[in-house]
Amino acid sequence: MSFESKIEKYARLAVATGVNIQKGQLLVINASVDCAWYVRKVVKAAYEAGAGEVAVQWSDAQTDKLRYEYASDEVLSHFANWQYEQKKENIERGCAFLSIGSPDPTLLKDIDANKLRMAQMAQSKGLQPLRYYTSANKGQWSVELLPNPTWAKLVYPDLDEEAAMEKLWDAIFYCCRIGEDNDPVADWKVHSNTIVEHGKKLNSYQFKQLHFKNSKGTDLVVELVSDHRWEGGLEFTPAGVGFVPNLPTEEIFCMPHRERVNGKVYATKPLNIQGKLVEDFWFEFKDGVVVDFGASKNLESLANLLAMDEGAKHLGEVALISDNSPISNTNTLFYNGLIDENASCHLALGNCYPYNIAGGNDMSEEELKKRGANFSMTHCDFMFGSPDMSVIGIDQNDNEVVVFENGNFVF
Repeated sequence: MSFESKIEKYARLAVATGVNIQKGQLLVINASVDCAWYVRKVVKAAYEAGAGEVAVQWSDAQTDKLRYEYASDEVLSHFANWQYEQKKENIERGCAFLSIGSPDPTLLKDIDANKLRMAQMAQSKGLQPLRYYTSANKGQWSVELLPNPTWAKLVYPDLDEEAAMEKLWDAIFYCCRIGEDNDPVADWKVHSNTIVEHGKKLNSYQFKQLHFKNSKGTDLVVELVSDHRWEGGLEFTPAGVGFVPNLPTEEIFCMPHRERVNGKVYATKPLNIQGKLVEDFWFEFKDGVVVDFGASKNLESLANLLAMDEGAKHLGEVALISDNSPISNTNTLFYNGLIDENASCHLALGNCYPYNIAGGNDMSEEELKKRGANFSMTHCDFMFGSPDMSVIGIDQNDNEVVVFENGNFVF
């Protein structure tokens, strides 16, 4: 099968499975200018699938970098109101959001971390009132990635640029279940249902706690909120429209109680924060709060993440992923959270997903906080799973149930 045929499948997957665009619906695509050639294919696929309108909002990482280098602190800390109004109007029209990125993980490595934090906080505060639309799944949303030469060479440094690009494309197609002669949309229905079944099993236990241990040193007890709901694989809007937020995805995830996480966790993959790669890092939690942390490289970036706001020091998500999965089996570090997080069990500092509590989408923020939900301007996933990870669930009667053994689900 030609590269062009696989690209057509990738575009159709984004439209039909990622956002599952509905007849007459507005699709808003946020994309890098470097992806224009591919975005046009997605726009065509969306209209062919019945979208009423497709609006593309472009971004450019290179000009963003220049802004960080030359703009004043006053400019960086200002968030233009028209950006808020534009997104608000799209939401009021019941849109679906699709993000198409082509990341350069090292582009911002030399930019002052305080400038990056300033701009990120301005945007987060400016759009905070609209965060509910995606965090509570009021509308469909999805994210997918395209390779670029810089990223490809980072992932495969021993290959020349052309070979690295080809190999990264092959890896993304493989992780997204796009093969020579299959129908990825049909295969994703099967895959999503497998994840959903894991969620049903976990929900039936209603574990009080999960205890994580591995040989790297992780020994962490995560208490889950009461009446929690494990989600993943397939999400649904209030109207019952199913969609897949991340392409690819392997995770089933839930909500930790923001005040009841204790122990130490060691990351098993580096984390890209504001263009800087944080390596060999760890966190120690006491009563839900990060009380100590460390890293062998770019510790300042980790400190800036934790200083984003009070909620950044607490967990908003815990996710389970079997070590035996397409992404993990590539044995590749992709230097990108969207893919790497789906290779391994992970935790997220910061904002929670309200729908991880039964009826949570209909609760106020104060009601959710009383249940143990965490809120923040950030949501940052980091990976801590390993081939020897054990996960023990403790039920409401303090019985222990083996959930993971040697890095994989036992059911």
